[in-house]
Amino acid sequence: MARESFKERIAEAALDTLHRRGFNATGIQEIADAAGVPKGSFYNHFASKEAAGVEALERYWISGLHLLEILSDIREQALQRLRTYFARLREIAAERNYNTGCLIGNFSIEMADHSPAIGAQLHKLLAKWTAALEACIRDGQEDGSIKADLDPSMMASFVLNSWQGAVLRARADKNGSSFAAFDAIMFAVLRA
Repeated sequence: MARESFKERIAEAALDTLHRRGFNATGIQEIADAAGVPKGSFYNHFASKEAAGVEALERYWISGLHLLEILSDIREQALQRLRTYFARLREIAAERNYNTGCLIGNFSIEMADHSPAIGAQLHKLLAKWTAALEACIRDGQEDGSIKADLDPSMMASFVLNSWQGAVLRARADKNGSSFAAFDAIMFAVLRA
């Protein structure tokens, strides 16, 4: 039982530390210290920092699944669902003082070219995220709130790519002005 508790503590510490500091700026000792466990305990549960990074990405994704439910809530028109979803993401960024960005975006920049395992995890998560946005865009084309002549797959990729750029800019500028630009352009493009 104690081993499971250590694994959980290490995994949570890895998620927090890697998100705040980045992969390359974080050492295994820092993760172990944040978890309050000896460094050797890290290796009892993870073969490498890379393996902990893959786990951190999975946990990050799972922690945001409740937000993705906004996109499929058919009680609202799809365009409004998109507005609500991105407004919530903006709030989270502001609550964190624009310091952490998105772990998926951060790792895409930092690790996609250097770690096949992390690259594969990023590919999987970005595909899931794009699919959720695509489904919402399709719903919007059906309910009349989103332009019918847009390719839903291409538009979902564009929305996500634009959002990730806005997150990077918000982190660099330490304010939400990039989100205002994202909203102004994106919703003008999407609105039927």
